[in-house]
Formats: sequence, C-alpha cells, structure tokens
Amino acid sequence: MKIDLEIAQKCRAWPFEEAKTIIKRLRALNRGEIKATDKGYVLFQTGYGASGLPHIGTFGEVARTTMVMHAFKALCPNIPTKLLSFADDMDGLRKVPTNVPNQDMLKEYLDQPLTAVPDPFGTHKSFGDHNNARMREFLDGFGFDYEFMSSTEAYKSGRFDKTLLAMLQNYDAIVNAVTPILGEERAKTYSPFMPISPTTGKVLQVPILETNPDAGTIIFKDEDGKKVEQEITGGKVKAQWRADWALRWYALDVDYEMAGEDLISAANIAGDIVQVLGGRKPAGFRYKLFLDEDNQKISKSKGNGLTMEEWLKYAPHESLSYYMFQRPTSGKKLYFDIIPKAVDEYITFINKMPEQTIEKKLENPAWYIHSGRIPNSQHTPVSFALLLNLASAANAHDKEKLWSFILRYKPDANPQNAPFLDRLVGYAIKYYEDFVLPTKQYRKPDERERTALEDLYTRLEKIDSNLSAEEYMTEVFSAGKANGYDKSELREWFQAIYQVLLGQDQGPRFGSFIELYGVDDTKKLIRDALNDKLTTS
Repeated sequence: MKIDLEIAQKCRAWPFEEAKTIIKRLRALNRGEIKATDKGYVLFQTGYGASGLPHIGTFGEVARTTMVMHAFKALCPNIPTKLLSFADDMDGLRKVPTNVPNQDMLKEYLDQPLTAVPDPFGTHKSFGDHNNARMREFLDGFGFDYEFMSSTEAYKSGRFDKTLLAMLQNYDAIVNAVTPILGEERAKTYSPFMPISPTTGKVLQVPILETNPDAGTIIFKDEDGKKVEQEITGGKVKAQWRADWALRWYALDVDYEMAGEDLISAANIAGDIVQVLGGRKPAGFRYKLFLDEDNQKISKSKGNGLTMEEWLKYAPHESLSYYMFQRPTSGKKLYFDIIPKAVDEYITFINKMPEQTIEKKLENPAWYIHSGRIPNSQHTPVSFALLLNLASAANAHDKEKLWSFILRYKPDANPQNAPFLDRLVGYAIKYYEDFVLPTKQYRKPDERERTALEDLYTRLEKIDSNLSAEEYMTEVFSAGKANGYDKSELREWFQAIYQVLLGQDQGPRFGSFIELYGVDDTKKLIRDALNDKLTTS
C-alpha cells in the first residue's frame, strides 16, 4: 500500500517517531542527505544470547524493530532495509542452564565457546548451533523477514578483523570508556579482549599484560601460567560484551537497535566506544521491562510472570504483537488475565482498518502488526470475551460445540472461511478449561435477583428470537429496573447475572451473549439457575 509521504511525516505513532531518529542519523552521516551509507541499505539489528532459548523478550524486540522498520519504509520507500538477527554464540558457557538435559556433560565444557560445546539434545553439532536453529525456527514461525548472523562465523571469517585491529589501536581509550562503571578490583584487570586459549580453547577472562598494535597481538598468561603472544584476528579473541556490542555496531554499520532499560549504561558505553573508533552509534530506544501482577520484574529464574509459550497456548500471536506495540517505553504487567483484553483490542483494531483513512491506518496497531497489509481472514464477528463466556455457559470442551452456536448466529461463517475465528474458538476452550473452569462457582440468587431473573425469562418468552444485541440488552436493563435496580444499582444487577448464570464475577454485554447463545438456550440457562441445576461439571 503506497502512502503519501506528507501523511507519513505527520504520523506521531512511536514507530514513526523512531524511524525519524534513523533519518536524523543518516543526515548526520551523509552531510544532510537522507540516503543509506556505503553499505547500501539501512541495517536494523536485534541481538540474541545463544546460551538460552528464545523467549518473550526476544519476540518483543524483533516485533518492535520490525514495526520501526516498516515505518521507515513508509518515510523512505527508495532506501533498502535489512533486519539482522545476531547470535552471540561465541560467548563462553559460564553456567549450565537448568532446563536442558545432560547437565553433567555440560559442566565439562564450562568457558568453552557455545559453538564448541556439544549439543546436550544430541540434534546439532553444538549447543550454540542447536539454539541458533531454534531461534531461526522461532523467527520463521512468526514470518519475520530477516538475515541471521553467527558471532562465531563473523569472528572466524575475519569479518570483524579490521574493527578489532582498530580497537587494539585505541585500546587505552576503550578501557577508559568502560572502567568508570566497574568496581575497583575489576577495573584493574579489565580488557575489551578475551583471548581464546590456544591450549584449551576456552574463552579466557584474564588480564592483558601487553598490547602490540603494530603486530596486531596481545600478551597474556594462558591457563597453565605460560605467557602467550597471540593475534587478535581470525577468531582468536572474543570481545567483552560491552565492547562486543560496539564492535558489531561499528563493523556492520548498524543503523538501529533497541534494548531493554536494564542495558542503558551498557548501551551508552558501547556508543562511547563506537565514537572512539570514529563512528556514530545507531539510533534506538530503551524499552521498559515486563512486570508480573505484583509489579515485580519478570525473571526466568524466578518463573514469575507469563512466558511466550504460555501466551501462545491461549491466544494468537497477533495479540502478542499488539501487546508489544502498546507503550513500549512504559512498564507493563504480563500475566494471564491480560490475554482476553489484548485479543479483543487487537480484533477491534483489525476490524476497523479496512474502512479507515490513511491517517487513521497509520495510528492503528494492526497496520504495524501486518506491515500495512489488511488480512481479510483476520476479521471476526465474535469477540474473544464472548467466546469465553459462551464456552463457560455451554461448558464446551470441543470446538464443534462452540461452532454450533456460532453457525446459528452467523450461518455464513465456518472454520474454512473464517480461519482466524476458528483459531480463537480453540484458544477460548483452552483458556476456559485452565483459568475459568477451576474458579467457576455458581451461587443461588437472593429474593430480588430471583424476581428480576423471572422477569427477564418472561420478557424473553414474549420477544422475537432474531433481535439485535442492543434490543436484547434493552430487555435486560428493563428487567433490572422493573425490579428495584435503579441507575446506581445496575452494576449489581449485571454482576448477579454473571455470578448466578455463568458462575463468575465478570462477563460480556449480556445482550450480545443472548444474541450468540440464543434466546431458547438463555431461557434454559435462567430456568436451570432458578431451579439450582447449574454445576461446573
């Protein structure tokens, strides 16, 4: 979809604001011109620690970077772009992960580069290769358009050699850029280079005794105590992580990379190192980290919060992308209860998109999630919240049961021509079974509630079964008002409906529920509740 440049420039959505910082960087590097640097394209990079498997933070960083990249393309349609996923797989194995097999075997390879550690799963040449393959499967599964780069390959192929030699020439200045944030003892021994031991192959964290920039070598003590003079090129050293970040930025001429707020100081130091080398750091913002429902930082070791796998068990990945789009520089809670709301907000935006003006489309999260394309198959006439309540009322454990209600409500919809809705039906059942059903508890109505429900039953008996949701809602309101629920008490009336009929504290607009569930089934639900026949079985 072609977008008028003037309209794109006026867009204030955060991906466009970020894209404008890239343009500012390009102007600074090209004497005011907006064009790619000598490499011929604008490079967006995301980093990945290959010591573990992809997680929700990995998804968020790639998804958000793609959104910025898409906005940049709208502003600069004639400048090529590239998304690079960089795997830090030459880093040493510092500790054995607790979630992998063959732990004792891995202990024997501590401090070895990840691509030199045998794969504990037995499926790839190395542990690094295994995790890289998982990362690529992960990115491919979400349809990201990217190139993949291995740290080991980049170091050993000589791709980083020129920059490593420049770092050696500026050794003292780089050390001085890093040591202010280190403790006194660590500062005394810090070096931007970690040599690879010529005898054991380990990534050594040892002091560098001497540097020889003219020869391109460093001198250090190997594990056996012997002094070694070794080249820094050809994969014989690995840069310390802050210096490694700067190395990538400078060697690859990275134009944009975002990072979490916990890496602010590291990113600033990496930027200082790039400046020492004569370059300009990439554009990029620092996003806030996720919190659990108790406002605690999510930690993989603690197991608090919500994992990507858990989200994707109960909701489509588009809803996760939508959640990532929202206010990335503000802290957000990440726990199960937010899933239904995120799904329905995504549905609202995707349903609005076809009828919107270009200006409104550029404010719509769906435009960024789907890279400007309007996926007609995503349209759904039923909200996720309504599906959840339908599953609850029908006690549905299979898709066919939910579809029987949907087909009555929308006869022209079916799993084949509404695949997104079909996906939602499956997710709704899983969410219902794991989160709604275990807490579901019906209560008996009190005297006023019983009278109001009897009234609602009578009203439903007298009206047409093909009314709109709003018309049914009018009857629900009327039954409440006629039985003593004034305007200030209508909230209590609806809560009574949810607790008595659905066994939960919250629910959908009940008129929409009647429209989907059907008048006859709703009447039966009311009658069963009044006769104390509703159970969670």
